[in-house]
Amino acid sequence: MRDALCAELVARAADPSLVFLTGDLGFMALEPLQTALGPRFINCGVAEQNMVSVAAALASEGLQTWTYTIAPFCYARAFEQIRNDICLHNLPVKLLANGGGYGYGVMGPTHHALEDYGVLLTLPGMHVLVPAFTQDIAATIARAAITAAPTYIRLGRGELPKGQTAPAYAPWRCLLPGYQGAAITTGPIAGVVWDEFLTLDPANRPSLWLVSELPITANPPPGALIAALAANPALLVIEEHVSHGGLGAMICAYLVHNAIPIARYQHLFARGYPTGTYGSQNFLRDHAGLSRVDMHAAVRAIGGGI
Repeated sequence: MRDALCAELVARAADPSLVFLTGDLGFMALEPLQTALGPRFINCGVAEQNMVSVAAALASEGLQTWTYTIAPFCYARAFEQIRNDICLHNLPVKLLANGGGYGYGVMGPTHHALEDYGVLLTLPGMHVLVPAFTQDIAATIARAAITAAPTYIRLGRGELPKGQTAPAYAPWRCLLPGYQGAAITTGPIAGVVWDEFLTLDPANRPSLWLVSELPITANPPPGALIAALAANPALLVIEEHVSHGGLGAMICAYLVHNAIPIARYQHLFARGYPTGTYGSQNFLRDHAGLSRVDMHAAVRAIGGGI
């Protein structure tokens, strides 16, 4: 997604209000943006807290301010500055965070972002955008640019299934029809879920839904999804994020508040590092509750199957 991000921001570089700050990252990828922006491309060095505070100051002067670093260096290292300098003043800083979930693989847990949107959505005014496919980047950047509030953009590696076409961007999208309730996912792991659901008979699988904007209270589930749950009250949520504060918790709270009954519920989420061994993103998913086998078992548990 990083190349697509660079191209979209280069296309916007003529806007004199656009300022881009990086935490000493983006080498061999963002040089075209550096050239296009000139002095408005600022390398803040390995000083993420300071970068966020500077971004808040620039935004307070009316500049369209974007920051870029890897996800944990953004939300974890600079959390106090995001809270105090950006959110408490409702400043529309755009926080670009690369490598959501287990994206940085073998670099280990210090470089993973398993609780990022759960943590940041505790802050006032925060919006979160989670593109699933590289094809979503143009619309994601356009959405962030016009959002007059703090915005966290969780980037990853596009994993569109072979032979499939990404549907046009929207806060909610139905990726596959099905008749065994509904499954909801977010972020690039949606491509893996989609690919796996293609192996299931439509009569024995849930309809598959993708949400790309959080919190869901800002963009409630569409009527077709609610109708699928009314017809068969079975729900599966899959996310590359911890359970606490994650998409599953948000969905369950929404259903309770709106008196929408669910008879069968399964939640697949990132369970950390059960084996104590680190590896690629796919390795970590497979060993932390997000394998394709786990997905099949969860579908069977809510009443579907192969």
